Amino acid sequence: MGGDGGPAAMLGGIERALKADPSLRFIVVGDEAILAPELDRMALPAGSATILHAPDSIAGDEKPSQALRRARTTSMGLAINAVKEGQADAALSAGNTGALMAMSKLALRTMPGIDRPALTALLPTLGSHDCVMLDLGANTESDAQNLVQFAVMGAAYARTVLGLKRPRVKLLNIGTEELKGTDEIKEAAAILREADYLPLKFDGFTEGDQLSRGNVDVVVTDGFSGNIALKTAEGTARFVTDLLRRAFTSSLRSKAGFALSKPALHMLKVHLDPNNHNGAVFLGLNGLVVKSHGGASAKGIANAIAVAARMVRGDIVNQVTTDLDEFRAHAFAGASE
Repeated sequence: MGGDGGPAAMLGGIERALKADPSLRFIVVGDEAILAPELDRMALPAGSATILHAPDSIAGDEKPSQALRRARTTSMGLAINAVKEGQADAALSAGNTGALMAMSKLALRTMPGIDRPALTALLPTLGSHDCVMLDLGANTESDAQNLVQFAVMGAAYARTVLGLKRPRVKLLNIGTEELKGTDEIKEAAAILREADYLPLKFDGFTEGDQLSRGNVDVVVTDGFSGNIALKTAEGTARFVTDLLRRAFTSSLRSKAGFALSKPALHMLKVHLDPNNHNGAVFLGLNGLVVKSHGGASAKGIANAIAVAARMVRGDIVNQVTTDLDEFRAHAFAGASE
């Protein structure tokens, strides 16, 4: 029931996702009076989508503390509970991010060895694949241990969603030199340099201008810096797109140039379209919860569904658990020596 597009965008995403992957099954949580007629009109394959009625929903500007008190009656709360009870493998919402985070953490709890979950997503790059980045806003402050945990979770995500055997991991910093950065970042880097037993390759620091170059697979940062970096990248993409549109409509000659450049510009549009990279996940919980961009179209929702399905099939929760167990075993062994 959330997001700018409401049920229409969500149901349109389900329709697109089922065309790409008919094996998917959906529990559509929300107001049955609104959802049932739309589902009947769409004529989805029999048994592919059932409705779980929720009499209430969370407003986009509702405070997380208020939302928590209404978890048992809202579409968001019931969707997360379906994951907790094993009725669903993952929950997907385009609604209030703060409420989704608070409800998910309370209902599913963090995994053993994880202090805080992290909001994780894919960013487009010039390389052969996207880049994993976390945290993108779940935690405004993170200590060294949090950053190390984010690195372990991000690497597992990259292996599951991108198919990388040993992802290259870097910490976002104000420079690439070892002496630069906060104490937390430098301490996390020292720990990761020694963790060569993990299925990742720690590659030092990266700066914000390198995020899209394709020379890193996982970028780790605190949620405050990560959210700023993400919004800056999204704003820059819109700026470039709008600037090109304005340039190509400024004169008759420019319009002719636009006609010749249309194939290349279409490729640029596809690469920068946020709907093609939609679907952030709260890593570190005992269950999968995926956050869609509030302004996502049906195409974007379908992409977020595909991300959720890949993580379910890749058993990412157990992958993260295994990596964390390995990390703690070595850390405790080192401490006892």
